[in-house]
Amino acid sequence: MISEMKKMKGHWFANDDIPMNILSRLSTKTLHLFKSVSKDWLNLISDRSFISLQLKRSEPVSGFYFQEVFQWTDDEYVDQCISYINVGVERVNVWCNVLDFLPDNVVVLSLNNGLLCCRTSFPNSHPMIYVCNPLNKQWRSLMWPNNIAKDCSIALAFDPFRDPIDVSTDFKLVAVSRIEEGYKQILVEEDEEEEEEEEYSFFFDIYSSKTRSWRRSKECCKCNHELTKNRGVLADGILYWLVGHGYGILMFDLQNELSWLIPGPLPSAEFTCTPEMCIGESQGKLCYVIISEHGMQLWILEDQFAPKWDLKFHASLDELEGENVAVLYNLEEKIRSRLSRDVIPWMDPLSFKDGVVLLRVSAAVYLYEFGMRRRMKKLCDVSTLGPKAMFSPIVVPYTMSLVPVEQA
Repeated sequence: MISEMKKMKGHWFANDDIPMNILSRLSTKTLHLFKSVSKDWLNLISDRSFISLQLKRSEPVSGFYFQEVFQWTDDEYVDQCISYINVGVERVNVWCNVLDFLPDNVVVLSLNNGLLCCRTSFPNSHPMIYVCNPLNKQWRSLMWPNNIAKDCSIALAFDPFRDPIDVSTDFKLVAVSRIEEGYKQILVEEDEEEEEEEEYSFFFDIYSSKTRSWRRSKECCKCNHELTKNRGVLADGILYWLVGHGYGILMFDLQNELSWLIPGPLPSAEFTCTPEMCIGESQGKLCYVIISEHGMQLWILEDQFAPKWDLKFHASLDELEGENVAVLYNLEEKIRSRLSRDVIPWMDPLSFKDGVVLLRVSAAVYLYEFGMRRRMKKLCDVSTLGPKAMFSPIVVPYTMSLVPVEQA
């Protein structure tokens, strides 16, 4: 195909509008391959004006980055496996060492609009943060700030529609730290001593690529529960983190620097067993996927201030099992018998993006498309993703992008 394109290039580039209009309609993966057709094609496809035009095209989820995590030590293993699972193709592959173009072993932090944020593994005497485009293997590095704890959660905020990339690729990072603020005294009955309870709040440090500096926001959010599972989801300029296990969602409005806790769509009293959930984004809105004795549900946050949730999809456990008899069996018994977080869930939603959810079912990873009522598609066995892949892995959805990332 590329050889045929080489024959056509002379005619096409007689009029600049022809290749611009036609090529901008192609997928990002195809355009990346077409860079090798000629120098003219390379220059056009790498041009920021062309990339801005091509970004307007809706791009499906390309795959998921999956990283195993070792949870029982303060230090991380430098050989933590980072895998890439491609989706949307007939033949599914799992690629390892996909970030070996970076100068360090890294831990994945956040990903949106084609750019990935990660940091060096700890312990490290000179920790770094990297923002990169895995497709063109371009990256930018910055030093880890001294005033931010290494256990904070850093989310990337990159939206080429709010911050046009015509001149440069601008982004922000938001580091969320959970800090003890003192003690809250609890009065009890007479003849009993007072008890003290630790009180925590989330604080936000913001990095701007324009100023190349960090600053602490004046905003904070009181919460005694830790962040979990997702590494920050960007939806319509607002960042969200899942708090604890069903204790709500932490929200941070970047533009106005406001933060508060949003309750989930269902109160904990609705469940007799321990549910599993994850959050994601679709068409600029926050999405909440939950698996419980009520089945699998997809909720959309329509109004974060009310808050107002809308149930977009629901399949009972019997319906799921009936559609996937080769994968799911005794599903209701397995879901209802899990009464503690200490037990690894048999069915766990790992990551969601644009109507597609990545699931771990027992010891295998599956893909499920909401609304299509298709059978779950097996992608790989968990064992292919690393020896510790069963225990709270980092999973982020990836959509390809041609956006350039320049060194600062």
